[in-house]
Amino acid sequence: MGSLLRNLSEVRWGELRDATGAAAGGIPPLLSRIAFGDADTARIAIDDLGDAICALGFVVGQATAPTVPFLIELAGSPHVACKAELLDLLGSICQTDQWHAAAAAAQDRKRDASYRQQPGWEAASRAAVYAGRPVIEGVASSVRPEEATPARNLLQVMDDTPPFPKL
Repeated sequence: MGSLLRNLSEVRWGELRDATGAAAGGIPPLLSRIAFGDADTARIAIDDLGDAICALGFVVGQATAPTVPFLIELAGSPHVACKAELLDLLGSICQTDQWHAAAAAAQDRKRDASYRQQPGWEAASRAAVYAGRPVIEGVASSVRPEEATPARNLLQVMDDTPPFPKL
């Protein structure tokens, strides 16, 4: 695969699940299509990947946080198409709070046992987006407005989205 996505095989995808099922069969091939496909192929792969790791645009899963560093790597790569779509997906991931809201409501009703893992997926996913800030800042300084504007928008989302409180 070259230097792009070289750490993809280090993730234990077979042990992770996404919104569509086992992550191993979907996420690595989708990331490869984004990295090495033309604009149309990348756009479709980003859409499919969004369905898998940020379902409905606001629900993250177990495989989301391990996928985020690859999304950031792709967004920072000079030869990858569809950076705006990648940055929009990262923004959606950063803003998710579905599991935290559900866990807080369940805690109020003394039924928090079913919401132990999911808020952790959300917090880890948001933290992974925050960890990519230097790359996103680099894209935001691009002379290409089609890349810089979505990156600046993502930086604003990151600034406006606080870390999750402990539940």
